[in-house]
Amino acid sequence: MAITIYGIKNCDTMKKARTWLDEHGVAYRFHDYKAEGVARASLEAWCAEHGWETVLNRAGTTFRALPDADKTGLDTGKAISLMLAQPSLVKRPVLDLGSRTLVGFKPAVYEAAFPR
Repeated sequence: MAITIYGIKNCDTMKKARTWLDEHGVAYRFHDYKAEGVARASLEAWCAEHGWETVLNRAGTTFRALPDADKTGLDTGKAISLMLAQPSLVKRPVLDLGSRTLVGFKPAVYEAAFPR
């Protein structure tokens, strides 16, 4: 199974997720939003699977720094446009397992996805 973890290199949550994967012997490819960007098709698929409310990181400094006009009237299309323009707005990490994705990092969720 080809696994890809999407995120930003220096994000603390990303570091925790990557450490967990390494410690559990899970091979993966790292896709850095800052270096490689994020595809519209990926964002659309993640939003369809989880809802834009889960995929858009509204807790971070990037979202808080947005103009009020960008933060109001959010819907799927507007959220995807914002995330395409500023990949830091995508919640991290997104772990692509091939048949499904996980958004965010919780050790218990990763344990369930990779039973020993």
